[in-house]
Amino acid sequence: MFEYLFSSGKIGNLNISNRMVVPAMVMNYCKENGMPTERYLSYYEAKAKGNWGLIITEDYAVDPRGKGYTNIPGLWKDEQIKPHSELPKRIHKYGSKIFSQIYHAGRQTNHLITGTSPVAPSPIPCPTKKEMPHELTICEIQELVEKFGDCAYRAKIAGFDGVEVHGGHGYLVAQFLSAYSNKRGDKYGGSLYNRTRFAREIISNIKSKAGNDFPMVFRISGDEFVPGGRTIEETKAIAMILEEAGVNAIHVSMGVYGSRHTIVPPARMPHAWSSSFAQEIKKTITIPVITVGWINDPFIAESLLRSGRADFVAMGRASIADSELPNKIANRKFDDIIYCIGCMQGCAEKIRKQGQPAGCLLNPLTGRENEYAVTFAKTKKKVLIAGAGVAGMEAAIVAAKRGHHVELFEKTDKLGGNFLNAAIAPGKGEFSSFIAWQKNKLEKLKVKIHLNKELTKTIVESVKPDVVIIATGSDPIIPDIPGKDNPNIISAIEVLSGSIEVGDKVVIIGGGMIGSETANHLSSHEKEVTIIEKLPEIAIDEETNTRKLLLQDLENNNVKIYTNVTLKEFLEDGVFFLANGKERKISPVDNIIIAVGAKPKKYLFEQIKNKVDKAYLIGDALEVRKALDAIEEGYKIALKI
Repeated sequence: MFEYLFSSGKIGNLNISNRMVVPAMVMNYCKENGMPTERYLSYYEAKAKGNWGLIITEDYAVDPRGKGYTNIPGLWKDEQIKPHSELPKRIHKYGSKIFSQIYHAGRQTNHLITGTSPVAPSPIPCPTKKEMPHELTICEIQELVEKFGDCAYRAKIAGFDGVEVHGGHGYLVAQFLSAYSNKRGDKYGGSLYNRTRFAREIISNIKSKAGNDFPMVFRISGDEFVPGGRTIEETKAIAMILEEAGVNAIHVSMGVYGSRHTIVPPARMPHAWSSSFAQEIKKTITIPVITVGWINDPFIAESLLRSGRADFVAMGRASIADSELPNKIANRKFDDIIYCIGCMQGCAEKIRKQGQPAGCLLNPLTGRENEYAVTFAKTKKKVLIAGAGVAGMEAAIVAAKRGHHVELFEKTDKLGGNFLNAAIAPGKGEFSSFIAWQKNKLEKLKVKIHLNKELTKTIVESVKPDVVIIATGSDPIIPDIPGKDNPNIISAIEVLSGSIEVGDKVVIIGGGMIGSETANHLSSHEKEVTIIEKLPEIAIDEETNTRKLLLQDLENNNVKIYTNVTLKEFLEDGVFFLANGKERKISPVDNIIIAVGAKPKKYLFEQIKNKVDKAYLIGDALEVRKALDAIEEGYKIALKI
């Protein structure tokens, strides 16, 4: 079945054991001075253990003033060579190959990261960073060419098998390649060939310093998806020029910061959506092409190779969710694969919104390979868990792996809790794959599951467990205003779970993630939907790229949205409220759907906390947050017992 995925391939003179690639993804695990940490080394080592053919590291800055993130690696000085040489040593132990991606962020950074103004081909700010860059002089351009070559040479000395020049995603090399950002009138601007000069000089400099036999990949955005940006026809021509200049492979990605949803496509985007761009480029060149972009399934990856769309398949976030993916494919353990669901909450969102190191919502072990390693407990304990949502199931899985006797109680007839409801909204269908994975693990670990049975104080007193973990989730909050007990008022959870059928005209109270996605679900089923939200904007708790596409869906589905709302009264057939200080009434409506938040269900914890040696609250039962927090809490609690 997977003869293409597991066939060997070559980039330049380098043999690579299979066609599965880990592309560069910022994880923010290094020190601010560009030096590696054990966390950084262990993260990549886990992928080598998983049998990825080629691993491409996150951006190695060629100059500290070119960093786009605070804690990325660097090879801008000789002192960094020895510490970073540890990484190739670890990777090579398992037969994988590793390339260092080298880059300069150009205008896509700011002074808070670099301590100085950004630089660019032309004095035009990045639309998302909004900081005026310094226009590079000819002399400064030539200095940067040298720095790219020096960085590549240091990578070779450190033991890397090759480098990838980052010429995509709107970073400095890409800024020169595109008329979107390059408005120069000298030899580095104007015509397409002139705009490739910076890239061609970098390639030449790398070859002169690292040698013609040192493999070099060039990453490029097939289309920038911004007004005035580069399109596929220009990119095809540039790929021909790059091949002639001496690169050994082209890695076809998408976008710039102004079109970020194409760089890291969320679940709403089609799988392998950009592979057709890679195929177009493959038609124009003879060197290998790597495709990337929301590829999380081994069968899709194999089909891309069989159909000739590319020579290698990069599966970035799939490798974050499950570093063991290639080994599991080889052994046909498809049910054991933790499939990336495209949520981006643990990877992209943690870095961009929160400035934290990246991780994975589904897999707390990612980036914590040593800290969160599962080991057998010294003493086997009897553990009861209340609630089979993702937090409770994660706790049950890890506790059972550690050798404890675990029983899981769920008062409904289904596993998954509200995470299963999250799969209902358009573009989120694959969320249920994680529930399927958890259920499979529970069965293999022989965890005793009690469906349609609520854990009670009486059961706890009878069984006398050593540990009780309360993961009972939360209850929807109903606003305390006149009419709150009207029969037409229901919760968003009831709608998403399918327990209540709604009419053709509905009002949703609350425009956060749950309310907005419920609106998208209903409007896509031809319901007439209105959202009313107290804040100035809706869906602000959504991941950035997901939110962009969600808002487009709501607009396309003609969902009416009122913001800055003060809710005054629920009517028998509608709702009365103030919007921007003006009185409004929506009537008649069939249902009023409440999505204003939830409150923890802690009653069982209060009843039993003095009845057992250890009782823990986790997930929404402790505090209502996102699934990212709930899953990690379940994992960590099970490591403690």
